[in-house]
Amino acid sequence: MPRPRLRPAVVVSNLLAWSVAAVWLLPFIGLFMTSTRPFEEVVIRGWWSPWGNYTIRNYIEVLANPQYDLAGGFRNSLIVAIPSTLAPLLVAAMAAYAFARFSFVMRNLLFVLILVVMAIPQQTMVIPLFFLLKDLGLLDKLLGVILIHSSWGIAWIAFFMRNYFTMLPSEVEEAARVDGASYPTIFLRIVLPMSIPALAAAAAIQFTWVWADFFFALIFLYSPENMVITQKVVAIKGQYQIDWGLLSAGSILAMIPPILLYAALQKYYLRGMVGWATGKG
Repeated sequence: MPRPRLRPAVVVSNLLAWSVAAVWLLPFIGLFMTSTRPFEEVVIRGWWSPWGNYTIRNYIEVLANPQYDLAGGFRNSLIVAIPSTLAPLLVAAMAAYAFARFSFVMRNLLFVLILVVMAIPQQTMVIPLFFLLKDLGLLDKLLGVILIHSSWGIAWIAFFMRNYFTMLPSEVEEAARVDGASYPTIFLRIVLPMSIPALAAAAAIQFTWVWADFFFALIFLYSPENMVITQKVVAIKGQYQIDWGLLSAGSILAMIPPILLYAALQKYYLRGMVGWATGKG
């Protein structure tokens, strides 16, 4: 049986894809090499030298030293990121279903307002949000940051899910209504199970954004016991000297939860993104 011939276009596209992936991986490789080498070697030989004494001492030090308190940062980030993902996902999914399936007064205007909210830069809202949280007694509280991330996530998730819901076949829902199913039953037992790929994609993106946030955390959280992981990693650098090995080790540890979440939801994430773009869930 003759071997299939490789088309030049396929070869070029694959080489291009691998080249882009290699370029994206270069900073991470340098970061990882630095995290596994002593401070003296990093200073003398630089980040990219392949020779040296590789060790996990930096990881042990950054986790065990109470001065850095990465465990507290992980805990606070999880406390913020999990509800800031689940709450807007649920609220936005219900709103998106209403926009996709129901006709009501000013529906289009409300949807345009959602798009406007998506376009507002976060930096322009910091001052009013600061005084709002202060008046509510939520400044320097994890709940305040959760509410901010949740409100910001509702807008883009509603836009994302509304487009996905419009691509789902409505015949299944109509058949359920003929059988006497209510709208909440249809939404919970039919629409949501059919939308798992899109929900997983939205959850992965929202969780990653909240977990990696440094701007809101820097403005609204200032007590050491309330700081999230991004603030704890920055604090590793020290005042007079930067131990690049410790800082790199802390940065890599901070990457682990979003990477694990993406790995767990990868097949759903890809199906959700492709389905949203092509109309196939």
